[in-house]
Amino acid sequence: MADPLTPIIKLSKALYICYFGVNEPLVQTQVIPYLRELVKGGHELSLLTFEPGEVDEASVRGSLAEDGIDWYWLRYHKRPSVPATLFDIANGARFIAKLAKKQHFDILHARAHIPMIMAHLVRKWSISNARLLFDIRGFVPEEYADAGVWKDGGTIYQTFKRVERRLMAEADGFIVLTEAARDVLFAESRETGIDRHGRPVAVIPCCVDFERRFSMNRAAGRMRIRSELGIENRFVFAHVGALGGLYLSDEIADLLTAAKRENEETFGLFLTQSDPNLIVPRLKDRGFVEGDFFVGRVPADRVGDYLYASDVGLSFVKATFATKSRSPTKIPEYLAAGLPVLANEGVGDVNALLEKHRAGILIDELSEHGYKKALRSIFAFDTDRDSLIKLAHESFDLETVGGQRYGKMYSSLVPLARGPR
Repeated sequence: MADPLTPIIKLSKALYICYFGVNEPLVQTQVIPYLRELVKGGHELSLLTFEPGEVDEASVRGSLAEDGIDWYWLRYHKRPSVPATLFDIANGARFIAKLAKKQHFDILHARAHIPMIMAHLVRKWSISNARLLFDIRGFVPEEYADAGVWKDGGTIYQTFKRVERRLMAEADGFIVLTEAARDVLFAESRETGIDRHGRPVAVIPCCVDFERRFSMNRAAGRMRIRSELGIENRFVFAHVGALGGLYLSDEIADLLTAAKRENEETFGLFLTQSDPNLIVPRLKDRGFVEGDFFVGRVPADRVGDYLYASDVGLSFVKATFATKSRSPTKIPEYLAAGLPVLANEGVGDVNALLEKHRAGILIDELSEHGYKKALRSIFAFDTDRDSLIKLAHESFDLETVGGQRYGKMYSSLVPLARGPR
């Protein structure tokens, strides 16, 4: 909470539009922490979320108000998929236009494509002259095609690509997660930070809130969780996040099977909100028993302890054109806990990170031969764990990397500092 005695100059007034629910882990770890940093930097922030279920409005609003964030929400509609999304877009745009008329936002910060459509409609329909910040979280049409949700080249895909081109043309600034994504979309901005039309472009990877999530004692956390799970003498492979879709559950199970052949003490730790049936049957089919794995959801403030209790972090994501844009949140979390990373090649900036900084091992072939080769290296991995934590601070710290780069982007969109409103 900001010190009430400290004068704050409002540099800009922004609405952050997010097409997720406020209590979803992604929002708790990859949205709200950034907004706190922007508020600390002198910017005035409001947050709009779309809620899929019941939410304790008073509690959420009070908690966010303590951080200087005004919160608004609308209902999220899931089915039928396309009509429901179109309804949410229209409803969201209408709500934002009314809110913008009262609040006079300088920036509409759209997290991904659907919120950007809303922001674009607001500026098209209303008198708002707010700058549009397109926070591109991924190559959405290609991701949906890769996942088999949309037919590659089909009607929905082609329609969305046309919409995407319009959004790219209308945006006043861009954020991407990886240098690989920048090279695809704005190669000319690598040296200058400006695209060919003079608009600012920033690369801001998924960052880690060290103060809130990784400030506990590492040795104590490791001992406590290992004792709770009864894995004091096990070699623990951790996977944090979703399973299924672009996340390679079969390949993870195959890797763990190969690891168990090399080391009988292999244990799989899955911290996930996904259905356990996406991984448990695969492990059991390969000979794992209940004592060889843990699959479940844990509170965000305990993830750090579970990672301290681990030995290696896994990141298996389908390598496609679309995943060049991915910055797996789990990787900075692994590094923040001092874990080396075992990952497949070809996703975002992962290759460059692991190779340049000796932060883990890349699997060059998703096969038994590739797993054995990688496992020999990871079992013998000798990079100092403190150096991995240092790398996480240098590359993924919420305050010094994420917060500062977002603040710089906001200031570039609204260059003149404003006094109190």
